[in-house]
Amino acid sequence: MNAERRRSYSIGVALDWFFFVFAGISALWLAYLSLTESFRVGWWGILVAIAFWALLAYLVLPRIHRILTTIYVPGYFIGRTRTSDGLLGDPVNLAFMGEEAALHEAMERAGWTLADPVTLRSSLRIVTATLTRRSYHRAPVSPLFLFGRMQDFAYQQEVDGNPAQRHHVRFWRCPDDWPLPGGRRVEWLAAGTFDSSVGLSLFTLQVTHRIDADTDVERDHIVGSLLAADPTIRLETIEDFSTSYHARNGGGDSIRTDGDLPILDLRPLAVAGAAGVAAAADTTDAPPPASGSREVPTVAAAATTSSQNLPRKRAAFEPPTTLFAPLHRDPSMRRPATITTGTLLLLLRVLAGILLIVGLWLEWPDVMGSADLAVGGDALTAEEEQFALWIVIAIMGVSLAVQVSVLLSLWWGRNWARLIVMIFSVVSISTAFTTWFLREQEITLRTSLLTVGLDVLILLALSSRSAAAYSRRRERHR
Repeated sequence: MNAERRRSYSIGVALDWFFFVFAGISALWLAYLSLTESFRVGWWGILVAIAFWALLAYLVLPRIHRILTTIYVPGYFIGRTRTSDGLLGDPVNLAFMGEEAALHEAMERAGWTLADPVTLRSSLRIVTATLTRRSYHRAPVSPLFLFGRMQDFAYQQEVDGNPAQRHHVRFWRCPDDWPLPGGRRVEWLAAGTFDSSVGLSLFTLQVTHRIDADTDVERDHIVGSLLAADPTIRLETIEDFSTSYHARNGGGDSIRTDGDLPILDLRPLAVAGAAGVAAAADTTDAPPPASGSREVPTVAAAATTSSQNLPRKRAAFEPPTTLFAPLHRDPSMRRPATITTGTLLLLLRVLAGILLIVGLWLEWPDVMGSADLAVGGDALTAEEEQFALWIVIAIMGVSLAVQVSVLLSLWWGRNWARLIVMIFSVVSISTAFTTWFLREQEITLRTSLLTVGLDVLILLALSSRSAAAYSRRRERHR
């Protein structure tokens, strides 16, 4: 049974990878078609050029980066976050001990504001706030990934009421039984940087916040604000913990850091003090810890006390297969925007089919007249033309009914429906490319560019990681 599941899983991953890569190549071709079309339509070419930039920045380059970074970016923990495209993001430069409630209390006491989650409404609001220079102190921060998942939450401090500039820090809870390189255990990791302006990403050409290169200044600002608000917080620093690895983040901004990792202990002093008294009773000869510092035990040190208390180590590894096999597959996962987008695009195709049926109904005499059909040398009678119309409408109606059935199944997260839609899109795109490449048939706005674009957009949406995870969210529970 397990072997069958693994084999089925492997086939599913292979199919998803094929559609994922094919969509990226198709989007690159569509971008080329859009660019060439911009030179043919006069002043309308400006709008087509803008559409080309949007296609390149938000669909083509992110997909290409996701494919390539899965190959060359290390899958283990290197002290760097990742963007949703797989690019290396901001450096991990803070660690915390303590429960989530204590972390929220400490950040709010230090004057930090919890950022809103990224939604369509909050995204539109930060865009308008940035353009109008109006304050939005709970503005969302873009998602970065660690341990294969997005940050649990983020805090920020706005500068002079301008959303374009702000201090911000993202937090991730560490997996159970997961040690930092070197063996230390912490409960939270964080990445703090300062947004200095708004500009274009060097790697994806997207509009994004640019960060200040000296990330150590922001790290020290966060630590300083927490210690000033609560002097009882214990601080320890792991020197030379990491480097910036590649000296740019996912937006192409430079990064400079000394690699130190401050660890802030937010646990109540009463608990820490009780633990210290018990430890002193067992090891009277041990030297006292330095003031303001609390040692975090390593795995090796824990092993010398009791092998029964040593937790199982979890490898600090994030395999590339998590692209289509997320670490936290949830049967109750909310429908992602990619499934919604794919369903709406498929609905547009259905509506186009309905309009085509209506057009045939209204213009059928002209269609039959231009076709010049005859049976046995005689022209078709009015009854025969009407019968032919009903045959065509019936065939197209059955096709639309099938598409509606697939559309509803896609909406409810049926993986077979997603695969059928993607197969149809692959066949349609391949046919268009073959006629374009071999027969030199032009693809323009007046011919089939919009149809090709619709198929490519559907394939991009449904081959995404979130769409695959949502459609396969129940596989493990069968």
